[in-house]
Amino acid sequence: MGMPKREEYRLRLLQESDLEQLLEWRNSDRIRANMYSDRIISMDEHRKWFENNSNNESTIYKIFEFQCRPVGVANVIQIDMCNQKCSWAFYLGDINVPRGSGAVMEFLFLEYIFEVLQIRKLCCEVFSFNISTIKLHKKFGFNEEGCLKQHILKNGKYEDVIGMALFQNEWVMNKQKIETICFGKS
Repeated sequence: MGMPKREEYRLRLLQESDLEQLLEWRNSDRIRANMYSDRIISMDEHRKWFENNSNNESTIYKIFEFQCRPVGVANVIQIDMCNQKCSWAFYLGDINVPRGSGAVMEFLFLEYIFEVLQIRKLCCEVFSFNISTIKLHKKFGFNEEGCLKQHILKNGKYEDVIGMALFQNEWVMNKQKIETICFGKS
């Protein structure tokens, strides 16, 4: 298995027909382990969430596909065009994908955020125990901006949350290097 091929992946807008798949991923133990809210979500709640977000201009949800098959989801939230900043999150719902697919999703979504939306500063929050995601973000040029101590109650314990950010100019400087990490030399 070689490097992932860019043309095998794409991002598209979340549609109502994706809701069942998305809910299955979201309610899985693997995904809930890294979410602020880790209770099981009902289909009714999920539909209401979708309707609310469909009418929310500060939120965009994209489905990540591998060979035309939905395998993950990424979102931009709190889009603030006045300050040109937003927050984001993503996960691979389907782990039956080539190694490196998570990095490809991060790459494609960062490209969308910085080059299509023209965001200046991208923020995210990650549990301090989620080392693999923190490492991945750092590989893409994110810096830690601070630690929110004992911020979220998780499995009976208040967990620390790491605030991270990436600026558009840093993305532009590092894009080629990151593209090579994701897809190899073209």
